[in-house]
Amino acid sequence: MTAAAESMPPRAQVLDDIIAAQRRRRRWFRGQFILVWVVLVGIIGAFLWSAGHVSWDFIVKTGPYILQGAGITILVSLVAIVLAIGLALLGALGRLSTNAIFNSLASLYVSLVRGTPLLVQIYFIFFALPFAGIIIDSIPAGIIALGFNYGAYMTEIFRAGIQAVPRSQHEAAQSLGMPERLAFRRIVLPQAVRIVIPAIGNDFVAMIKDSALISTIAVQELLWRAQRIGRSEHQVLASIGIAALVYWVLTIIFSFFQEKLEKRMARGDR
Repeated sequence: MTAAAESMPPRAQVLDDIIAAQRRRRRWFRGQFILVWVVLVGIIGAFLWSAGHVSWDFIVKTGPYILQGAGITILVSLVAIVLAIGLALLGALGRLSTNAIFNSLASLYVSLVRGTPLLVQIYFIFFALPFAGIIIDSIPAGIIALGFNYGAYMTEIFRAGIQAVPRSQHEAAQSLGMPERLAFRRIVLPQAVRIVIPAIGNDFVAMIKDSALISTIAVQELLWRAQRIGRSEHQVLASIGIAALVYWVLTIIFSFFQEKLEKRMARGDR
């Protein structure tokens, strides 16, 4: 063995040095990331604090009342996303159907809902349907409007997810003697759901923010409570800022769990 070879560090030592260097780079990146967030959020918070004349007494006094609306916001969003998933699955099947009636109904649903604003749909369900004898309370009306709207957008997501499953999977199930419906339910649909999970998570985060629109029909969620207490205390900007902060925290929390779910479902691919 030559002197140069003898002076080289063991392979294990080199690997440890590489791992340690990678860890230092990750820590440095996280430190810079957190520092930028703290500085920018601090600047924005200081500006809003001074512009809105916010005081700790106001936050302590009104914060719990506004936070009570977060439960309604989460409840409405959870029920609405379940409704949207059901409508999206039916819409996707209709869009893929060779039956002209089912296909036309699904296409009309998607076109009509995507072609009109969500706020108009909320007003229609809550204010227009009573003229036809259909009276719906504010919370169910908000849930129906959100689910109906997002179901149309998610229809295309489900359709793309179903079409993304290789045709060979369906053919293999048929070769085993599976009926077409059973093959779809046991083979195609689980793989399609796995594909569309990230998009569903993104839509749920967006729905949490769009749920603020149902405050226009007196649903006592976050924005409604913030507006009410802000007007009564003559601190509208401050109360709206508190509500915006709560919305932001909710989206961060659910985005975190969405990322964890995506990583868990991607283990099979890796």
